[in-house]
Amino acid sequence: MGFPKDFLWGGATSANQIEGAYLEDGKGLTTADMMVLSKHGQKREITKTIQEEKYYPTHEAVDFYHRYEEDIALYAEMGFKVYRMSVAWSRIFPNGDDQEVNQAGLDFYDKVINLCLSYNIEPLVTLQHFDTPMGLQKYGFWENRKVVDFYVRYCTVLLKHFKGRVKYWLTFNEINNMSTMPWNAGGISLDASEEVKMKAAYHQLLASAKVVKLAHQISDENKVGMMYNGHFSYPSSPHPDDILGNEDFQQQMLFYAEVQARGKYPNYKLKDLARNNIVLPIQKGDLEELQEGKVDFISFSYYLTHVCGAKTKGIIKGLNGLETGYKNRFLKQSDWGWSIDPQGLRFALNQLFNRFQLPLMIVENGLGAEDKLVDGKIIDDYRIEYLNNHLVEVKKAIEIDGVPVMGYTAWGPIDLIAASTGEMSKRYGFVYVDLDDNGNGTKQRIRKKSFYWYQKVIETNGENLVEEMQYNG
Repeated sequence: MGFPKDFLWGGATSANQIEGAYLEDGKGLTTADMMVLSKHGQKREITKTIQEEKYYPTHEAVDFYHRYEEDIALYAEMGFKVYRMSVAWSRIFPNGDDQEVNQAGLDFYDKVINLCLSYNIEPLVTLQHFDTPMGLQKYGFWENRKVVDFYVRYCTVLLKHFKGRVKYWLTFNEINNMSTMPWNAGGISLDASEEVKMKAAYHQLLASAKVVKLAHQISDENKVGMMYNGHFSYPSSPHPDDILGNEDFQQQMLFYAEVQARGKYPNYKLKDLARNNIVLPIQKGDLEELQEGKVDFISFSYYLTHVCGAKTKGIIKGLNGLETGYKNRFLKQSDWGWSIDPQGLRFALNQLFNRFQLPLMIVENGLGAEDKLVDGKIIDDYRIEYLNNHLVEVKKAIEIDGVPVMGYTAWGPIDLIAASTGEMSKRYGFVYVDLDDNGNGTKQRIRKKSFYWYQKVIETNGENLVEEMQYNG
């Protein structure tokens, strides 16, 4: 009963949200480096060139590039079994299409991964996490099939170099964000046509399949997963129109997982493409590649649930596709307006496992909140409540429903810049970083109350979790 003995407890970050040093040691510009700070609820401005008068949060982030030893030591102190990290493609190939590897970039990740292993922390590496090299813009980014080959070459370097040291890999972070945040997902304009988005998505799905196949050829130990942006939803009413509207919304998101887990496009998506006169750029051998490159497990992010209905049908809108036209009156909301639904995580785990029959890993889950530093301390009981209640539901999914859950990596174990806005004030971490939204501060790391709570969760393998914890602050 309870969490498996080999359950992978840990935390998750991305290179562009923590590293900084955006041009150091030969690194090239990425799509993330062109995004200006905004406020929640607003779309981030994307500039064509770096403008000195504007603030780009990724350029310094929280300076993990120079403080990785301190940060990983903190993860080890919490007892992490796994650390989900990403490699910045532009540190390895600065322009994405370079002929030669940037050795300084490879050296940096050598140090990070070796340090993790010295603490018995298993690295889980995301190969691309919202940071396509800007050097690929001349091709049209992922709209161009040539980028598939550049990506496979980049992944080949990592798979061979880290053979025996890294065995868990994710090909693309939240790949279905090509439908909701296409610039983040692959350098595609938010205003691009559905045809362009679907062409770019096809190229990423093909690239993923090629890399899964390659990873299995390089080492029998390699396990490669897909990473799904968890858009899980309830129908707004029992009316059949609302039931079908909700199903339509989920299919717009889940088809990405269908391709990666089943190795082919589902019929409902093929029909949808045909209705919209979208022809996928399929070449000879592609369908076999998709079939042979099926993932070993499904990982996903989970922050909230949606409510969808008849008026949601055929529409994905709003920042990250969050505007469905409905609210769930039974749920509280976070400071950023995201529904708080622990039971929805159990629902999500069951939905994914029943659909795909593959092991699952929750690789992002957390509460973005405005933490207050008082007398040198952060008493974040609200975060402890949020995480506790979600983990209780994970435990139920394992114990009662029989869902095979491999691990859980909280987002993010240290405060980092928000992908949607670039804010620091939207804090997730167990570790506080002394920086404000404009990058001012000492960068000092301070353990929050949740740090010690999560340390105990890992130490007891979840036995200290409390049913229906309530925070009254």
